[in-house]
Amino acid sequence: MIRPVFWEEDHVVLLDQTRLPWEERWLCLRRWEEVAEAIRTMKVRGAPAIGIAAAYGLVLAALRPKPGRTPAEEFQEAREGLGKTRPTAVNLFWALERMSRTLQGCDIEEELPERLLSEAKRIHEEDIAANLRMGELGAELLPEGVRVLTICNTGALATGGHGTALGVVRTAWAKGKLRMVYVCETRPVLQGARLTAWELLREGIPFKILADFASGLLFRRREVDVVLSGADRIARNGDFANKVGTYVLALLAQRHRVPFYVVAPSSTFDLGLSSEEGIPIEERPEEEVLRPYGFPLAPEGARAWNPAFDLTPGELVTAFVTEKGVIRPPYAHTIPETFSR
Repeated sequence: MIRPVFWEEDHVVLLDQTRLPWEERWLCLRRWEEVAEAIRTMKVRGAPAIGIAAAYGLVLAALRPKPGRTPAEEFQEAREGLGKTRPTAVNLFWALERMSRTLQGCDIEEELPERLLSEAKRIHEEDIAANLRMGELGAELLPEGVRVLTICNTGALATGGHGTALGVVRTAWAKGKLRMVYVCETRPVLQGARLTAWELLREGIPFKILADFASGLLFRRREVDVVLSGADRIARNGDFANKVGTYVLALLAQRHRVPFYVVAPSSTFDLGLSSEEGIPIEERPEEEVLRPYGFPLAPEGARAWNPAFDLTPGELVTAFVTEKGVIRPPYAHTIPETFSR
């Protein structure tokens, strides 16, 4: 199983996803600031993986406080710094809060790094277990010979392992139900063309990469049976944020009566938000659009707008697949009920 981030001895090991598919470069990070920079620059990305990386980053803070600081003081600075890296992914804040409860429950400061490491590893293993469970539940929803359309990367690279939406694809392939995966290239940094394709190639799963807006013709020709999406934050009524372009796919799916499933663990649900209006949308540097990976695509002097996410109303979602079960409308009632049990 691919694990894009994990703990080894006294440091964090992280697969640099900005180098894929050209180079498989593993980074050894020993300071929480290095983890924060890796999250900010998308060396590690995907909401669950961001949360796991941040949890390990807090372990580094307690393990190596700056001179004159206690582990607890360094932890607090690290929590604040890590919280500023990717504002949309609620899994990040969920992991930071969970690690903070471990800090508050530790009376002997010398034990803090070990206690934090145990909790971070627990977060990591729970994420993998949730992904495997969602894979089974999601695969049950898919017809035989299914043709799936995905956006961005929702596989092992975006999680602790296995994946969310792409985890459903993996499980469906293992069960012999999958015919084809259509992968939106996902501009501007091409998480679909680079990362999802890399994962599918490793496992021999049949796929084709699409220019993002070629998906319209795919629907018109009735060559897609199901859309599988991940999510970075889901409000109590089912409105959610995901990679920019997801809203367009949801509209196309509704127009052509194709099921649109969102696959996400419980840590992605923000029950404190009643709707999409409270979801912050990260805007990234315009260079990602104008000069992706250093290659100039636009004339000198051009400007760009680069929101990393868009918002999709819950009314366009056929169902949410979580480790706690499949949630169907009306979401304003069923989502809170699912997570209150």
